[in-house]
Amino acid sequence: MLIEKLRLREWYAATRPRVFTASYVPMGVAGAAALQDGVFQGFPFLLALIGVVCLQTAANFINEYYDYRRGAETLKVAGQGMILKNNLLTPQDIAIASVVTTVIGAAIGVFFLFYSGFDLLWVGLGGVLVAILYTAGPFPLAYNGLGEIAVGIFMGPMIVLGAYYVMARTMPSELIVIALPVGLMVAAILHANNIRDLEADRAVNKRTLAVRFGRQAARVEYLLLVGGAYITLIGVVIVGLVPVTALLALITLPEALRLIQIINREEDPQVLHPAQGRTALLHGQFGLWMVVGWLAWLALDAVVFI
Repeated sequence: MLIEKLRLREWYAATRPRVFTASYVPMGVAGAAALQDGVFQGFPFLLALIGVVCLQTAANFINEYYDYRRGAETLKVAGQGMILKNNLLTPQDIAIASVVTTVIGAAIGVFFLFYSGFDLLWVGLGGVLVAILYTAGPFPLAYNGLGEIAVGIFMGPMIVLGAYYVMARTMPSELIVIALPVGLMVAAILHANNIRDLEADRAVNKRTLAVRFGRQAARVEYLLLVGGAYITLIGVVIVGLVPVTALLALITLPEALRLIQIINREEDPQVLHPAQGRTALLHGQFGLWMVVGWLAWLALDAVVFI
């Protein structure tokens, strides 16, 4: 029984659960938008959530496997995963798990092609390819400075568009703008990770943006990503795409400012590791309060209408 519990703990750690906000938050935004437009459907929403979480889990497993194979974890002293480096699971375990989760996520996507329509093809295909090619293949995105861009697009606007489509069978272009705040914030999670691992990544020629442009530029980028999330949220409220109550997310601003200070001041990976985790938590809280504020407006509107 103890061995089984330990294995479950190791598998749980391998999924990197604290960054699952990258799936939950854009799904929440899509759900709120669908409710506002009167097209929300519970079954496709929940199934899409399962599919998105499976693909994110697959990406985490693939990242674990290929970072280990490429030696990218050799010099790391802090970070998520490191399951293989610490011999908690085997490369074969992770390889099999990555295939299984990719197949499940892709199968759900194929189901939706027939359930909702083939306009979903490019969104779904892009999501699967990003999950695989993030660290795999001859041109891994994370190793060539494209990680933040890929994650910001596909764990932001593309999830919102895709999730909305499976319920409404249409993709309003304004959803791309609405999703920008969460897209920027999810990119900040990855960028905080890359700032923490800057020296270890440089040593193995993992050419993240932080490695390419240096620590000072990386700090500016973190400021732009986190600050940009708040600015674009205010912008989408001003132009009327989301209700003013979505600004409830601004209550997370003090934590954002604290994290910016830590990123600007610290270089020790052991100190920056909690900051990366707190960035993921910030993303989750930012998205949660944005969606809660949006839903509160819809509830108030429904009461007034009655």
